[in-house]
Amino acid sequence: MTIMTVRFASILLGGCLAAFVFSAPVFAAGNDSSTMPTCKKGEIYDQKTKKCVKQQSANVSDENRTDYAYSLAKAGRYEEALAMLDTVKDQNTAEVLNYRGYATRKLGRTDEGISYYLQSVKMDPQYAKVREYLGEAYVIKGQLDLAKDQLKSIKAICGTGCEEYQDLNAAILDPSKI
Repeated sequence: MTIMTVRFASILLGGCLAAFVFSAPVFAAGNDSSTMPTCKKGEIYDQKTKKCVKQQSANVSDENRTDYAYSLAKAGRYEEALAMLDTVKDQNTAEVLNYRGYATRKLGRTDEGISYYLQSVKMDPQYAKVREYLGEAYVIKGQLDLAKDQLKSIKAICGTGCEEYQDLNAAILDPSKI
């Protein structure tokens, strides 16, 4: 093989890899581990049409709004996440309460966040993600015994291999990871 052939093959391979990476679709399955694109303020990502639409769109479901609020919170846009959650018709779901707790905790209102987490746990005691976030809030408050109780609950729900267990365990061992 000549040097030109090797260079050409390298460029072709690199181009194919770049095309794959930049053309891969973004998936949002409607759960805690999903990630969806975030839009500019005043818009929401519509999972059906796969594009940003005006936030007031009547065609966007509560589940879509809830998932989008979580994406905003994970992107550090906590106030916008809370505003998005305010647009959800059914405020009494474990997910809405959990994400409201997450956003308020991240805004420094830890006690308020804990109150939302506790409401979420009452609605769905088997919801591992809320137990992780509740445990992290307890770590922030220095209540490691309560955080460890949440860790035990998570272990009973999904074992030690799930992300929620591993993340809370890491936060207990090193609170700077929160």
